[in-house]
Amino acid sequence: MSGTNPFMVAALEEARKAAERDEVPIGAVVVVNGAIIARAGNMTRQTHDVTAHAEIAAIRYACEALGQERLAGADLYVTLEPCTMCAAAISFARIRRLYYGASDPKGGAVESGVRFFNQPTCHHAPDVYSGIAETEAASLLLRFFQTRRRDGGGIGQD
Repeated sequence: MSGTNPFMVAALEEARKAAERDEVPIGAVVVVNGAIIARAGNMTRQTHDVTAHAEIAAIRYACEALGQERLAGADLYVTLEPCTMCAAAISFARIRRLYYGASDPKGGAVESGVRFFNQPTCHHAPDVYSGIAETEAASLLLRFFQTRRRDGGGIGQD
């Protein structure tokens, strides 16, 4: 991963930690003024909460750290293209820039699917940069699901 953005490296670390907890390996970090202020991996199984996606958890932690509900000026790095729920949270939080790794043609909502930020009802659209450490992010997901299929078990989460 030499040459990879250090913030995406941190998001990938969070994704690996999520996989170790038997969560879908997606990680996210929130960056303000060049420093990571929040980080999280998926934790839907751990918390029994379908909204506990990495992006939403990282946004919650960042808002708590800053003592505010909006993150204008913040950048979000996430290993997989956000779903519709996460895209809405990113918009409502007023994230300045979104950087993501792998595309998600099935469940993504940024450049795939509903293209949330392009909708006229979207109140705020961040600048979007895709394909950051895409190979590493996609490989993590592929290995995770191959292992689950080989072991004969699913995890009941997209």
